[in-house]
Amino acid sequence: MEPRAGGEGGVSLLGDVQSVSGAFEGSEDIALARDLARTFLADVQAVHGLPVSERAMGMVQLVVSELVTNAQKYAPGPCLLTLGINGGAIEVTVWDSNPTPPAILAPDPSRVGQHGLEIVMAVGQSFSVHREPVGKRITTTIVLADDPGGNAAGRQL
Repeated sequence: MEPRAGGEGGVSLLGDVQSVSGAFEGSEDIALARDLARTFLADVQAVHGLPVSERAMGMVQLVVSELVTNAQKYAPGPCLLTLGINGGAIEVTVWDSNPTPPAILAPDPSRVGQHGLEIVMAVGQSFSVHREPVGKRITTTIVLADDPGGNAAGRQL
């Protein structure tokens, strides 16, 4: 399934908030979801002048991959990824059709697999799960310019 951008012009501008959404169905779409995040952040930086660190670029793609993978694995049908910029952070939200909240397991280095939410919670500033009339919505926030050296992705010093 092709990602569908929010708004008529691809990226919708709502005051100081920029956002994009894409609907995904199938494991092959996880790479498309990461591409949507990477392209969106590159546009936010190039077009709107917001700094995006290399670390933030990687962390957002990792979080998108983990959340969309979980949605594909545990919920029937498509999932909806929404990325929104507000101030100096990006909100990553994934909606899926399964209303059951995810099991958040205690860290266990001997466990093989099922570390996705641990990762999402470790790299994000916030993490929330909201039940919807149909399904649930998981949201995390990641700061955009957080490299210790202040280097922004894609910029030459």
